[in-house]
Amino acid sequence: MADEPETTDLESPFELGPAPVRAEPRAHAYKRPESILVAVGTRSGEFLMLRRTRPAGFWQSVTGGLGWEESPREAALRELREETGLRVAKGDLIDLHHTERFTIRPAWRSRYAPGEYYNREYWFAIILPSRRSIRLNPREHLESRWLDAYRAAALATSWTNRDAILRLAGWTRVA
Repeated sequence: MADEPETTDLESPFELGPAPVRAEPRAHAYKRPESILVAVGTRSGEFLMLRRTRPAGFWQSVTGGLGWEESPREAALRELREETGLRVAKGDLIDLHHTERFTIRPAWRSRYAPGEYYNREYWFAIILPSRRSIRLNPREHLESRWLDAYRAAALATSWTNRDAILRLAGWTRVA
């Protein structure tokens, strides 16, 4: 299609901060093209991975979209609570001051306003003293696993999730 951008994940290094919130009345009929990723780790270097209900076999850290009136930090705290049952103090959530821009999968584009092809993802982390019991939201996830950084990164379906785990572990890539 002529209006579709190339499917590239390259971006301008000068794009910073949240995209402007659209003011048109129908803006809330669509998802905001911004999301968060929260890598949940332990002091011993394990990371929490969650298997989504859909698509089949999709493993990830805590992720979720920003509400139209929500900051990335607020979304990260909300998603952490909704997806895992973990409640943490606002100050314990680490803003990694990193974002990635990726192409929205064609199967999910109908959730976004016409012409939206990219999503901006904000990275956060929480480092727990040790593993905690996880209460999954069964509408979103089927299973959780605590894995060392290498195995967690290898299991992550998205490249942004893989990169976040590896950066937190001090590595650069999975072999």
